[in-house]
Amino acid sequence: MGIFSRFTDIVNSNINALLDKAEDPEKMVRLIIQEMEDTLVEVRSVSAKTLANKKEIVGQINKYEADSEDWQAKAELALSKDRDDLARAALQEKKKCAEAAESLSKELAIVDEQISKLQDEIGQLQDKLADAKSRQKTIIMRQKTASSRLEVKRSLDSSKVDNAMGRFEQYERKIDDLESQVDAYDLGKQTLSDQFAELESGDKVDEELAALKAKLKSEKTSSSN
Repeated sequence: MGIFSRFTDIVNSNINALLDKAEDPEKMVRLIIQEMEDTLVEVRSVSAKTLANKKEIVGQINKYEADSEDWQAKAELALSKDRDDLARAALQEKKKCAEAAESLSKELAIVDEQISKLQDEIGQLQDKLADAKSRQKTIIMRQKTASSRLEVKRSLDSSKVDNAMGRFEQYERKIDDLESQVDAYDLGKQTLSDQFAELESGDKVDEELAALKAKLKSEKTSSSN
């Protein structure tokens, strides 16, 4: 038929295989759907014309068959009137009608086969189109997600990230150095609160020492008695 000459790869192949070869899957899936829809319109148009052609052929066959029956009746009438010459002529016309009807019947068989193939191809195309439409959003989202991930991967693998992290570590070391300088500056200096805390701590130690001595003295006295 040649109807799918430009579209055989889509009808006879897997959509995923086509998309895997595409540089831009989003654009490719739109083109596939558009091409399918356009071809479906074309094939349906051809199918409608073929069906109309079939109807015309059937009408012609019916006419030739009716004419054949009519010539048969005329031949019988001529014989009943002893007109062999007219009967022979009528039978010749009947033969022509029968041959024409037979020729058209063969043509009709070819047309029926073409219609069957067209219907099968339309069914295949409709299935492919439904499959493409149902997966269009998912395919586009997968393509965008993959592209975004690829950009992230490229950024992580680039020297820019390493340079940025290097500068970040330099800033951390500078802050550590500043904090160390502050600690060193304050080292050895006591505030007024620190000095009072130290005095209070010393008093507590003296009190604990006196209490311990008193305890030991009491224990020693008890053991002597």
